[in-house]
Amino acid sequence: MREIICPHCKKSFTIDEAGYAEILKQVRDSEFERQLHDRLEMAEKDKRNALELARAHAANEAQTAAAAREAQIQDLKAKLDAAGVAKQLAVAEALRSVEKERDALRSDVERTRLEKQLAESALKDKYETQLKDRDEAIERLRDLKARLSTKMVGETLEQHCETEFNRIRATAFPRAYFEKDTDARTGSKGDFIFRDTDEGGTEIVSIMFEMKNESDQTATKKRNEDFFRELDKDRTEKGCEYAVLVSLLEPDSELYNTGIVDVSHRYPKMYVVRPQFFLPIITLLRNAALNSLKYRNELALVKAQNVDITNFESALDEFKTGFARNYELASRKFQTAIEEIDKTIIHLQKTKEALQGSENNLRLANNKAEDLTVKKLTRGNPTMAAKFADLRRGDTSDTE
Repeated sequence: MREIICPHCKKSFTIDEAGYAEILKQVRDSEFERQLHDRLEMAEKDKRNALELARAHAANEAQTAAAAREAQIQDLKAKLDAAGVAKQLAVAEALRSVEKERDALRSDVERTRLEKQLAESALKDKYETQLKDRDEAIERLRDLKARLSTKMVGETLEQHCETEFNRIRATAFPRAYFEKDTDARTGSKGDFIFRDTDEGGTEIVSIMFEMKNESDQTATKKRNEDFFRELDKDRTEKGCEYAVLVSLLEPDSELYNTGIVDVSHRYPKMYVVRPQFFLPIITLLRNAALNSLKYRNELALVKAQNVDITNFESALDEFKTGFARNYELASRKFQTAIEEIDKTIIHLQKTKEALQGSENNLRLANNKAEDLTVKKLTRGNPTMAAKFADLRRGDTSDTE
């Protein structure tokens, strides 16, 4: 491309080589015609001047000899011949210059055209090679899928995901569990279960994975949403927090080809990803769960502190209530006991008084007993006197 500046408006514009060559040719042709026209006019003017001069000399020198007139005529012819030669030389020189520039432009245009043709040819060969390689790769894949059963197609995707995970397991997920779901007791099972724990053994995140591939020869094409319900059921029954469908279904879908697709509006905590996003979705969910776990632990600590305070206050209130009740009961029983003691004291006092009265009577009775003799008992009682007399006699006879 060349930049041209207009001599009148002083604005610049660019034209390609072909346009530039055309303008240059027009300028060269116009300039050449102008110069040729000017030189022809000059020669014609010189001729007219010379003729007028000759006529003037002829008129003024009518007497001039025929030889002088002939000499002048020859001189004029020589001048005319010289002007014609000069004209021819100028035309030839102008033609050579224009032809030289034209040939140079033609050479540049031809070289540019050849370079363009070579570049186009190379680019065409490159894309044809790439298209050929792509077609060959497609044919190989089609041939491979044609030889795979539906089960083998699915297992190929499962093996790919398992290999990708095991490749980084030791460095990225050293405490993670990632194994095939073999528990079909509930009637169904997913493909893989992922669980990760912290250093204390607390579970950080758990994911139920389902891998879905489909052969190109499958008559009935499945959709991703055909597997959502069963995947959500497996997630719930196996106690997983998230569900992820790794899918190659619907290969022309702009929605699923954009990356990680959140379908939690259909089923809670469910995502659909292409195989290349298998590891990123695990990393994203695990990191989000780590942050959530941190906040949950802090919240649990605050709640535990609040519960401890609440339990302490409840225990204190319960103690106060129980103590007050027990104090009231004890107070009532103490009062009852005091009253009973007072009653007992009164009773004992009465008993004491009664005992004291009894002791006095016993003393009197003892005194009376000590004063009692047989003689006094038998006085005025002949029968008892006779009895005691018999007893005395009996005692005497026994002694003997």
